[in-house]
Amino acid sequence: MIPLYKPEDFKVVLETALLAASEAMPLPELKKLFDEEFDDDTWRALLDDLKRDWANRGVELVQLATGWRFQTRPEYQGFLDRLKNERPPRYSRAALETLAIIAYRQPVSRGDIEDIRGVVVSPNVLKTLEARGWVDIVGHRDTPGRPALYATTKKFLDDLGLRSLSELPPLTEIERVMNLAEPHETIEIATPEEQPAAATEQTES
Repeated sequence: MIPLYKPEDFKVVLETALLAASEAMPLPELKKLFDEEFDDDTWRALLDDLKRDWANRGVELVQLATGWRFQTRPEYQGFLDRLKNERPPRYSRAALETLAIIAYRQPVSRGDIEDIRGVVVSPNVLKTLEARGWVDIVGHRDTPGRPALYATTKKFLDDLGLRSLSELPPLTEIERVMNLAEPHETIEIATPEEQPAAATEQTES
């Protein structure tokens, strides 16, 4: 192995590991790269410095809910989309409304979602969001029937390029987007670095 003597050497190793990773890398995993032990301030300095190195490029280093990742800057994603033969997955208005309720009101039961939306929630909607890895059952309410409680996952935050739920856009912005869509229109959701296996359409019956 190449000997490491100065911060630039460690940054090169960090850069290499992050570029080669297929998903966000948490700090404990990054620490396995070196025999040396650094305090949190040193790790923060190394990662922030590496982030600045990429400040004027089409790819940026970001911190997400599960760790650090290189990803395409949003303003350049449109160019890369031209190289894709497949479109991002499409989701029904019902699925996105359900996801928004879970994200902003979690943990919630299926009954809670139905009370807010005013309609029965199709089991397929929740299954679609679970299959995508965006929501999960985090417990059961201590009431008759012990209904399952749903919450968003760290993958949901990673796919939206967020570190925490506090970075979610204002609910009014979500409502604006939803109001622009027709009631039965499906909406594409392309996430950073997304390479969908197939374009799918999910509708609520």
